Amino acid sequence: MKRRMLIVLIALVLAAVIGIVGFIQIRLDALQEPGHLETVVATQAKHLLVRWNSREGIPPAPANLQASIEEGDKLYGTDCAMCHGSDGHTLTDNGRWMYPRASDLTSSAVQHYSDPELFWIVKNGIRLSGMPAFGRVESDEHIWNLVHYVKTLRTSARPESEGDTHGKRNHWFVKSRSGK
Repeated sequence: MKRRMLIVLIALVLAAVIGIVGFIQIRLDALQEPGHLETVVATQAKHLLVRWNSREGIPPAPANLQASIEEGDKLYGTDCAMCHGSDGHTLTDNGRWMYPRASDLTSSAVQHYSDPELFWIVKNGIRLSGMPAFGRVESDEHIWNLVHYVKTLRTSARPESEGDTHGKRNHWFVKSRSGK
């Protein structure tokens, strides 16, 4: 019995030491990029929660996909480009100095989201990420238009020097690759 108590006491002391050391390692500043473990845990938790929350209550998408994409292109320039950049890939100053950084919308991590998941993110936002909720300022149809347009960015993104109208920048839900 005494041996069991000693083992429990040692385990509690070790847990306390590990907890204290772990707590001391947490940095609250937004100047440095998060470590690998923090990034992996936060990203996986976000994906799981988005998947879970987007299972119900998503309205049907507009039937005319091409018209939806064209309208989404217009909305993107006013609603999204100020952080994600006009191409969804190149961060603006707003997106670059936000923490976490605005996500690259052309990245595989963002493009991996299903359409209903992206709809949920745009409509509801992501708390503590800088991604605002557009559900009170845009109609469901407009949000679908943005989703459809964002899905085209993976194939249409090109360097700004090619003279595209938006400049092609995308950062939204995932840590930026450049960090600049």
